[in-house]
Amino acid sequence: MSGSLGNKEVMAKNIRRHLNKLGLNVKDFATEMNFKYSTVLDWVNAKTYPRIDKIELMANYFKVEKADLIEEYDSRKNTISSKINFDPRQAILLSNYNKLNDNRKDKLVQVSEKLLAEEDGRVVDICEKRAKYETRKRVSLPTPGKVSAGTGYWQEDDYDTMVDFYEDEIPDESEYDTIAIVVGHSMEPKIKNGDFLFIKLTDQVDLNKIGIFKVNGENYVKKLKGDYLESLNKEYDDILLSENDDIRTIGEVVDIYREK
Repeated sequence: MSGSLGNKEVMAKNIRRHLNKLGLNVKDFATEMNFKYSTVLDWVNAKTYPRIDKIELMANYFKVEKADLIEEYDSRKNTISSKINFDPRQAILLSNYNKLNDNRKDKLVQVSEKLLAEEDGRVVDICEKRAKYETRKRVSLPTPGKVSAGTGYWQEDDYDTMVDFYEDEIPDESEYDTIAIVVGHSMEPKIKNGDFLFIKLTDQVDLNKIGIFKVNGENYVKKLKGDYLESLNKEYDDILLSENDDIRTIGEVVDIYREK
C-alpha cells in the first residue's frame, strides 16, 4: 500500500469501517458499548488510542480479531497489512492463556519466567514476582494534556501519551473526565511538578477548591479564592481577577497522583 498511517489513524479508519458495515453512527455505538461518547469520538477522529481492554471489547462486538482493528486494512486484497510491530505469537499466547484453568495458567507463567531467566542469566522467584503484581496492579490510561502551575497552558498538540498508574491510587473512572501532567512549581507542596491531575470537567468550582482556570487565554491550576486565584507556593504571585478579565472555569481537580 502507498503511504503509511500512524497507529491512531489506522485504528480510526478500522472503527469507522466496521461502523459503516453495521450502519451505526458513533453515538449509537458508544451507547451500545457503554463507552463515553467523547472518548469514542476521539478514537474515530484519530486523536487518542483506545486501551487494550477496549480494543478487545470492540473486536468481540464486531466479531473480528483484534488485529483487524490495530492493523492497516488493504481493501484491494481484502487483507490487512501490518503497519505496527504486531507479533501473532502474542495473540496466540494470550488466547491460550485465557482458555486455561488457573493451575495451567500458573504453569504457563512459570515456563515463560524460566525461559526469560535463562536468557537473562538470572534467578526469578515467581511467587515473589506474582505477589508483587497481585498486590499492586497497574492500569494504563491516556494522558492527553499538560497544565501549568506557572505561566499557564492547558494542552499541547504534541503531547499525547499513555501513562501507567497504580490502580488502587486513582479515582474511579466515573469521578473524572481527563488527566493532565503538571508543569511548574506554583502549587507546591500540595501539587508538584510532574504530578498527574485527575480532572472533572465543569464550568463551576466551589470556593477553596483547586481547579483549572482559563484567564485571558492562559490556563492555570490554582485554588479559587473569590476575587483571585491562589498560588499555594508563596514564592509565586496569586492571580488577581477583575471585571475586565476574560475568565472561564475548565474543571475541578478531584485527585492528585504522584509516583512514589
